[in-house]
Amino acid sequence: MQRWFDSSQVNLGAKSSVVAIGVFDGVHRGHQDLISRAKDIATSKSTPLIAVTFDPHPRSVVGSNPPLALASLDFRLTLLERCGVDATLVLPFTKELAALSPDEFLKQVLVEHLHAHHVVVGDNFRFGHKASGDINFLRKFGEANGFNTSVFERFSDGFEPWSSTRARNYIENGEVDKATSVLGRFPRLEGVVVHGDHRGRELGYPTANLETPINMTIPEDGIYAGYLVRSKTKEVLPAAISIGTNPTFDGTEKRVEAYALDRTDLDLYGEQVAFDFVKQLRKTVKFASVDELVSQMARDVEETRRLTSHTYNG
Repeated sequence: MQRWFDSSQVNLGAKSSVVAIGVFDGVHRGHQDLISRAKDIATSKSTPLIAVTFDPHPRSVVGSNPPLALASLDFRLTLLERCGVDATLVLPFTKELAALSPDEFLKQVLVEHLHAHHVVVGDNFRFGHKASGDINFLRKFGEANGFNTSVFERFSDGFEPWSSTRARNYIENGEVDKATSVLGRFPRLEGVVVHGDHRGRELGYPTANLETPINMTIPEDGIYAGYLVRSKTKEVLPAAISIGTNPTFDGTEKRVEAYALDRTDLDLYGEQVAFDFVKQLRKTVKFASVDELVSQMARDVEETRRLTSHTYNG
């Protein structure tokens, strides 16, 4: 998949394209369905499918309360590639981009650079200065400028729509298994392994401490079954993941750390890794003694082993 980080990098030549536009934060199941329908259109027309997304999130530039991300930009692009897009254009969301009128935005991006033949969006898509452009404007602009428009309602599981907000709420409440049903994958945190206080090694459970991700949706404090995924080698290791301040030792700094089951030989310092969350095992609590903590850790590891014994499908 080609990745373009500015409109000037687009190199379609004389080809037209089918374009799917959205923030696609987390590329959840609703996004996946929309892109799947766009892919069907592109395939029927023997035309490349281009995803257009934004970085940073538009609300971080024009809003007062930007949402925490569900995926890093690199992982978002990987997820879009898995959906079958042929290229992704990442538009830097700046004050200048936000100031474009709806017709200026559509002309510059869809007409001049992507030669759009067909545009696919969700029914809540807004664009242009102060979000003044809506799907009716998009349809009329397309009719006047040579492209068709398909608008799809937000997809639902019968209870409520699959949405980034729904996934984010589940994760923040520790309900990572419910978030998985919305995302169509395990919730993930990525970062570099850094040195901690090495207390886990002293207790017999050496952990990889993740550099605290910035602006990412982090599950509530607790112990989780999950996986540690090594970014370079793609090795997937079942892991018990802890989020919290280590209250038994009167800690004050929040940590995200994982013990890769039965792997006391790992040296991951400085390595880029991902933690995938399967299920919360328990809340973080302060134990009366270190022996009680170690006994509970052993039970956590065995429950993690049970929950990760199936084939990894992250």
